[in-house]
Amino acid sequence: MIEVTNLTKTYGGNTVVKHLNFRIEPGRIYGFLGPNGAGKSTTMNMITGCLAPTEGRILIDGIDILADPIAAKKKIGYLPEIPPVYPDLTPTEYLRFVAEAKGVRRADVFDQVFRVMEETDITDMRDRLIKNLSKGYRQRVGIAQAMLGDPELIILDEPTVGLDPRQIAEIRRMIRHLGETRTVILSSHILAEVSEVCDHVMILSRGRLLASDTLENIRRDNTPENRVVMTVRGKQEEIGATLRTVSGVGEPDVTPGSEPGTFDVTVETEDGTAVIRERLFNAFAQKGMAISRLMKDEPSLEEIFLRMTEADYEEDEDENEDEANGPGAEDGENRIDTTSGDGGDGEEAEEAEEAEEDDYVPLFGGGKKNREDDDS
Repeated sequence: MIEVTNLTKTYGGNTVVKHLNFRIEPGRIYGFLGPNGAGKSTTMNMITGCLAPTEGRILIDGIDILADPIAAKKKIGYLPEIPPVYPDLTPTEYLRFVAEAKGVRRADVFDQVFRVMEETDITDMRDRLIKNLSKGYRQRVGIAQAMLGDPELIILDEPTVGLDPRQIAEIRRMIRHLGETRTVILSSHILAEVSEVCDHVMILSRGRLLASDTLENIRRDNTPENRVVMTVRGKQEEIGATLRTVSGVGEPDVTPGSEPGTFDVTVETEDGTAVIRERLFNAFAQKGMAISRLMKDEPSLEEIFLRMTEADYEEDEDENEDEANGPGAEDGENRIDTTSGDGGDGEEAEEAEEAEEDDYVPLFGGGKKNREDDDS
């Protein structure tokens, strides 16, 4: 359905999407999961043809979206983070306009508009002005416009942001319904949302793709095989001394627990978690120390997500530091200039303006527009 190769986006000297490679298979619901600023929206804008990549290639069902944008965009329905609705129109008027802009045959416009209103449950609101609708209903109108033209792929950018819990539940139900007949991609920074509706997850951080798999496989691949965690009530010195008497236990990590007088203990073992748990229980029971938790370490999805993104952040910081201190740094070649003087600001502004012009892609397809033609 979608094949992305070496996808990169750079603004000036800042690379916000870094050499992404992935495939989207038909008939599944995909989730782009990542913290704010991870590059999710930028990636979606490039996939939909709204933003030109600096490098890389995007194929939509075998069609290069930059070489033949009209054919590629006919296969895509897109809802940006802010729904592109006209507040002074009714849903019926707006959806008719979008259907015509998408090239739906005039004889089919009424049927398609009626059908998408039925599927998104906005029929009762069809004659109200959009500006008088709740945010949840405006979001539904946005999803309805994405469905017009019967695209094979629906892309939703943060579809539940700013909604109340009931509206969120309704939008998630709608997304699952869409996934029954279409391929769906949604972005979110909320793990619970992605885990509830998505079949496949792609974790992004600082423009990099950290993982692409089912949540079950991501959890399994990031769960240590031979680690045991426990919570013990007692003195730290006595806990450490007892741990040293248990064979097969590596260097323990002992930290204060959430309750006064308790300590959380993490140990590595090569003897298997079931065996070591029995040894630990017997050792602490003989010392009369109460154990409130003793189990194999199975981090939650939230913990795995945080570990992956924090590790990527630290790696990125190390890379930036290496670049700043690389060859020529002493001579000022790689030094970061934090001054606000005239040295180079004009050139940087010129480069930024040129980059912005290069990014311009017409909304309804066609190649990049030459703005010099407008001036002539």
